[in-house]
Amino acid sequence: MSTLEELGCTPEILQHAEKHIKKGFSLARVVEEHRQRYSIQNERFEMTARIAGRMMYRAKSRNDYPAVGDWVLASGYENREQAVIQYILPRTTLLERKAPGKRTENQIIATNIDEVFIVLPLDQTFNPGKLERALVLVRESGALPVVALSKIDLCPPEKLPSILTEAQTACGRIPLIAYCAFDAGSLRDLCLLIRPKKTYCLIGPSGSGKSTLINILIGSEILPTGEVRSFDAKGRHTTSARQLLVRAAGGIFIDTPGIREIGLWETGSGLQETFDDIDQLAQECRFRDCTHNHEPLCAVRRAVEEGSLSPGRHEHYLHLQKELHRLDSKIVQGRGKKTSQKDRKSAGRRS
Repeated sequence: MSTLEELGCTPEILQHAEKHIKKGFSLARVVEEHRQRYSIQNERFEMTARIAGRMMYRAKSRNDYPAVGDWVLASGYENREQAVIQYILPRTTLLERKAPGKRTENQIIATNIDEVFIVLPLDQTFNPGKLERALVLVRESGALPVVALSKIDLCPPEKLPSILTEAQTACGRIPLIAYCAFDAGSLRDLCLLIRPKKTYCLIGPSGSGKSTLINILIGSEILPTGEVRSFDAKGRHTTSARQLLVRAAGGIFIDTPGIREIGLWETGSGLQETFDDIDQLAQECRFRDCTHNHEPLCAVRRAVEEGSLSPGRHEHYLHLQKELHRLDSKIVQGRGKKTSQKDRKSAGRRS
């Protein structure tokens, strides 16, 4: 069984947990989640857990529930039957996306991550727009992104240089490694990135090779893997739930189910950081509030016309910008409705 330190515990986490531990609660990390059923692990053993009724009653959003990667304080650990999660410690990072479908809700992918490996296959499904979208998502989490382009052996040799150039443009200074799971040499650079006591999360579409990569990095066939359909290059979901795994040589990995739709959630600087080249060009636009769409003397559009900025990257930037503005409006409206409902309930109680 791993020690708390090997699970990623830091002095800061222990400091936050100290007052709760003195009251008899056990510090543990959430290692798996199944629809409000959890597995948590400390230095002694792993066991199932549920959340306390008090937590459920006070929860205002999905963020008030535990997620894989969370550090929690639990009671009932001594009887080894089922623990009760009483508190969630402050999160250092939060990787989340818009929940699939029409509802304006967020979905937590994982928490307390140091680095996120964006795993995308270099087959006929590769699209630099998907990479840019994933980079925005990861940068918003507070974790560091790493781009791992898998299945380099499936990419036609004549197309590989241009694809890698597009990917490198999207990545900027972010580490980018293209590899083949059957070639130990191409995996060497990825293995060198792994450090003890650090937490790594892998995201990407089904069939991209996330589970295969974790098996390689951990050094054993701990996760099931599946074949990719030949007619559309789509993989089957071999990972059905988010789970945290500890590497004997050091390092913690969180595997996630394949993501078909990377829906962005509330954004701060992630868009600007991912498109920092466009952000720099925007400083030379005539208007401070330039949308880079139709205004005269726009430095961004001029760069597209001159060939120093690709039309595809410009169009995807505008698309993501529009999507985020639309989402922000929906979130604000939703919060307004919740506040109005709360006021009406309070007024009813006062009367």
